[in-house]
Amino acid sequence: MSILDKIKSPADLRGLSRDELRAVADEMRARLIDVCSDTGGHIGAGLGVVELTIALHTVFNTPRDLLVWDVGHQGYPHKLLTGRNDRLETLRQENGLSGFLKRSESEYDTFGAGHAATAISAAVGMAAGRDMRGEDFKVAAILGDGALSSGLSYEGLNNAGHSDRDLIVVLNDNEMSIAPNVGAMHKYLLSVQRNPLYNRLRSKIGDLVDSAPSPFTGVSTLVRKWEESVKSFLTPGVLFEELGFRYFGPVDGHDMDALVETLSAVRDFKGPRLVHVITQKGKGFPAGEHGEKWHALPPGHDPATGKQRAAAKAGNPNYTAVFSKGLVELGEEVDNLAVITAAMPGGTGTGAFGKAYPKRFFDVGIAEGHAVTFAAGLATQGIKPVVAIYSTFLQRGFDNIVHDVAIQHLPVTFCMDRAGLVGEDGETHAGLYDIAYMLAVPGMTVTAPRNGAEMLGLLRAGVEHDGPLCVRYPRDLSPDVPPAMKDIPAVPYATWEVPRHGRELAVLAVGTMVEIALEAAEQLAADGFDITVVNCRYLKPYDEVTLNAILSDHSMVLTLEEGTVINGFGAFMSSTIRRLAPQVRVSVHGVPDRIVYAASRARQLAQCGLDVAGVVERVRALHESEALAG
Repeated sequence: MSILDKIKSPADLRGLSRDELRAVADEMRARLIDVCSDTGGHIGAGLGVVELTIALHTVFNTPRDLLVWDVGHQGYPHKLLTGRNDRLETLRQENGLSGFLKRSESEYDTFGAGHAATAISAAVGMAAGRDMRGEDFKVAAILGDGALSSGLSYEGLNNAGHSDRDLIVVLNDNEMSIAPNVGAMHKYLLSVQRNPLYNRLRSKIGDLVDSAPSPFTGVSTLVRKWEESVKSFLTPGVLFEELGFRYFGPVDGHDMDALVETLSAVRDFKGPRLVHVITQKGKGFPAGEHGEKWHALPPGHDPATGKQRAAAKAGNPNYTAVFSKGLVELGEEVDNLAVITAAMPGGTGTGAFGKAYPKRFFDVGIAEGHAVTFAAGLATQGIKPVVAIYSTFLQRGFDNIVHDVAIQHLPVTFCMDRAGLVGEDGETHAGLYDIAYMLAVPGMTVTAPRNGAEMLGLLRAGVEHDGPLCVRYPRDLSPDVPPAMKDIPAVPYATWEVPRHGRELAVLAVGTMVEIALEAAEQLAADGFDITVVNCRYLKPYDEVTLNAILSDHSMVLTLEEGTVINGFGAFMSSTIRRLAPQVRVSVHGVPDRIVYAASRARQLAQCGLDVAGVVERVRALHESEALAG
């Protein structure tokens, strides 16, 4: 039996030698690579924090001491050491282990983490709660995977330093944030800084110079200025010191001895302190240690080559690939087009535009609110900004959308990838709320395409529009293979299309639901149900002419959307139709008001009744209820 298999909780680590801890690290990397090559998942950051995770659980008395992980990407090694090793094969599967941190999954998951930069703020709250209750456990926040580019991290640092609470922040610096070199001078400074005698002397000398009699006050000032100058010159931690933290580091995040010794020393100090740890994202991955490339793996990979084990079948491209290609081609046509993303050039497909037009591409880091306001600033200068951010992450920029874009009616186009259900990425990454929140923004044009060609037509419409416009599209394959961008005209503003005409019930379908509705209509037609399907590609403003024609010809309407039913398109249409044609019965069908957990995307759609079978069942039920009412 391996050492890892014997570890049922972090307590089992605390009796191991350093050599045994290093062996555990090797076994953990092998286990993560083996499992994630099958299940897929965010493996890169996890491989980088293996030694750090072991050291933290060895030094701190978890679960009494609280480890607050930032971004679930870092959490896979933590799961291995906290009683979940034997279930790792269920990672990101229905009813299996979450791909992120989840309080309901383990007492060691102290705070749910799917989005970046939450750890420090949550940890400060936990430390404040501890102090209010008169308890004395330790709280450590592990900030990482680029989260230092997020404003929320600095808000947390500022508040934590000001509070002077007993709190530890571990900065996992994997070259996605700040990354000074690890060298002999840094090791020397580290050995001095973590020495208790040095810290006592530093404090005593400070007390002496501060209390010097008046003839020597000038000397005191000079000593303090000299100390600050030397600190600024010799250490990279002056920013954190000025924020009120005692800085330790940088530490080699793959040196088990240095990690355990440093964390052990830092644990026993008081007040806010920060440990700067240098790690390598993707460390140990056989196919090569490449931070961005191996940030996340799709299922079914050969770890030795990084390629899919099964040859990919020829088929339609996914929406992100269609968007990426079309955006590059549109950039050739429109020379004042600029593209902004928030640390996701690969995930959003905007990296290709960046390579083609580097002066017109801006990756602002994990700072979605800044991305939106930055785009607004560009728009005031005659630039046509396209902001490409996952739907779930754009939620963080809602105030900026309203205050900085909508109120000023600036021409910014928002392209929201991963809108709707996202499968194995689960509840933290589901893009279920953008319809509801964008419909609420005054002057915002809200759109959703039925296929890739229409997505590019709406993108062109957005760039040509004189106000804010958003386009939502799913994490899925496009139903079509679009032509070149030059052959795709802008979708006429505020228009719908009716791909299927019927006599009885009309389905007002949004985006991905159009093809579902058309397939359901074919099945229903075999049983004598004759329904109309409308492609409501402009949700707001809607097509008044087409809607009035539908209402004059149909007594029942079913709205269909891959988004929350609360305050979504269906709710919008219900109030509109109630005003225009109160005699028409309206039913709303979408994602119910509950959390949708990780499963395959197809399974999630079925659970919500948004697959073909679910739509067929809903239409039959409506017909039966209408017949009973009649």
